[in-house]
Amino acid sequence: MRRHLPWCAVGLIAVLLTGCTAYRPAPLAPEEAVLAVPDLAILSADAAKIDRPYLTPQPVDLSQPLTLNAVAVIAVLANPDLKALRTRTGVTDAQAFAARLLPDPTGQIGFDKLLSGPDSLSGFAGQLGFDLNALRTRRVNREAGDASKQQVRLDLAWAEWQVSRNAQIQAVRVVSLTRQLEIARTSAASAQDLLARVQKASGRGDLAGTDTDIRRLAVLDASARLRTAERDLSAAQQDLNRLIGLPPELTIRLATLPLSLVPPDAATLTAQAIDRRLDLAALRAGYGVGEANLHKAVLDQFPNLSLTLASARDTAGNLTMGPQIGFALPLWNRNRGGIAVASATREQLRAEYDARLFQTRAEIAAGVAGLDVLRRQMTELVAQIPAIEIFAGTTARAARRGDLSFAVAETAAQSLRDRQSGLAVLEQQITEQTIALELLAGGPSEGWTR
Repeated sequence: MRRHLPWCAVGLIAVLLTGCTAYRPAPLAPEEAVLAVPDLAILSADAAKIDRPYLTPQPVDLSQPLTLNAVAVIAVLANPDLKALRTRTGVTDAQAFAARLLPDPTGQIGFDKLLSGPDSLSGFAGQLGFDLNALRTRRVNREAGDASKQQVRLDLAWAEWQVSRNAQIQAVRVVSLTRQLEIARTSAASAQDLLARVQKASGRGDLAGTDTDIRRLAVLDASARLRTAERDLSAAQQDLNRLIGLPPELTIRLATLPLSLVPPDAATLTAQAIDRRLDLAALRAGYGVGEANLHKAVLDQFPNLSLTLASARDTAGNLTMGPQIGFALPLWNRNRGGIAVASATREQLRAEYDARLFQTRAEIAAGVAGLDVLRRQMTELVAQIPAIEIFAGTTARAARRGDLSFAVAETAAQSLRDRQSGLAVLEQQITEQTIALELLAGGPSEGWTR
């Protein structure tokens, strides 16, 4: 029977090893595959079934103009930073799973070969140990793991919300800059046409040379504004592609922007933000982690218990068996350092949450006040445009009849284009500020009235 004992031990070890996880290498993907154009069919299918409370599921067709909702959907699905953050949830899930596991028992086997003496047997010894301290802290470890997992998921949801709104802000910028570029092109073409007319008149002696110099400077100014508009639009398009996870060479079209809603007062938005903002919920979950860690540190000041079952046979054939209990005496340390660190960390988390609350209220108040100023400025500018349009049309007709010079008509037309360009900028700023308020309030503007 004793001959079979070693083989039984080997068989038991083999059975235990079959439950172990095997290592499988996972090399990095080729750079060409990472930087390639995403599969648009898969992207469209994922967009049609996306589940976010602030997004409407819809298939994505990049050959058609994209709405702000479509831009946000693509950003949530394809943004590389969000893809990396989603893998972090797997890490915290694994950590929460590990916090629920009990430590494996420890074993020790010893063999003493008899070399000389009156006895005739070799000595054997075996020990089986259990860490009892893990049973005491298992509940708080599980609470800390669950709170940490919740915090990471809330951080991911907040990051998705931020990326979706920032992508919409960037799309608004592209639409507005496209409109401003069209106005700049019209101004540059008109300035060039007027310069050609003035040069002809100056060549006939009808105008002085100073008029030509003035129009040449106007052409240079219009050309400079055109180049600036082209650079700004190109940069905005590249930023939009980067934000929504599309290659820089891919050109997307954007649909007409909807009208922005008028937000409620700052106090209402602040109350909604406290209830809806996911970063605040993540900070509250993080405070829960701090609470659990402090609880664990307090428990760790008590003796750490370990139980060992030992059995031995000496060379004379005497068999012994008995338990061994190990523990640390709480005389000097008593985990006072760990308790102090955990307590200070919890207080830091409390201060960070309070600071985020104050910051949220201040940013919302500033956003509402700034939006009020922008809307007042747009109202004033809209009231000025009809009269300028009438004057520009009148001078243009008079110039075609020969009653006025084309320079006067161009000045009136440029004044109208300046107002239109200013209106486009104000509309862009109002839409961007409205989306920024959505971001600060933690939810879409459709929920402001609820």
